[in-house]
Amino acid sequence: MSDKQKTIKTSISISGTGLHTGNEVILSFHPAPENFGYKFKRVDQDADIEVPADVEHVVDTSRGTSIEYKGIRIDTIEHVLAALAGLEIDNALVELNQSETPILDGSSRIYVEKLLEAGIAEQNAPRKYFELATNVTYTDEAKNTHMIAVPAKELQLSVMIDYDSTVLPSQNAVLTKISQFRDEIAPCRTFVFLHELEFLINNSQ
Repeated sequence: MSDKQKTIKTSISISGTGLHTGNEVILSFHPAPENFGYKFKRVDQDADIEVPADVEHVVDTSRGTSIEYKGIRIDTIEHVLAALAGLEIDNALVELNQSETPILDGSSRIYVEKLLEAGIAEQNAPRKYFELATNVTYTDEAKNTHMIAVPAKELQLSVMIDYDSTVLPSQNAVLTKISQFRDEIAPCRTFVFLHELEFLINNSQ
């Protein structure tokens, strides 16, 4: 692979409400240099600390993905990261003035639209890839979760969920090319069961 890294051309902001906190939040995307990756900054706390969006900083996945670094926590980052990765943006600084990103319409669609509005700029450094040599499997029997990653020439995903529910049958989704993300995956919205709403309401700040 010899394609180049990408960032956005200009900063752009979006505002909305945090799903779990109920707080109004302003989130801004900023261009970032080569090999920067994705990092978050809380301007309402220590604005000098940048929280890397790396797996080693994940502290909670119960009702969204949360990361924390040096006491700075960012919640519900999955739709933001999906938009960045789905548009093949490699480097970006995400700044917000609350602990949680805006839920917006419950999907990545509006984030994608904002990032496209900002524009995507190619950088000089080559993009880096993780390449699998063999199959990698993961199983969590308690959560009935099974994953397998198989070596391939490009990223492809096949996902099935089954909550053993009478109101929500099993669902499947397939992504054969990352270019399909914008139209096929980004509009997909998160959902909640009725019995979960009481928990969300009681735990909103």
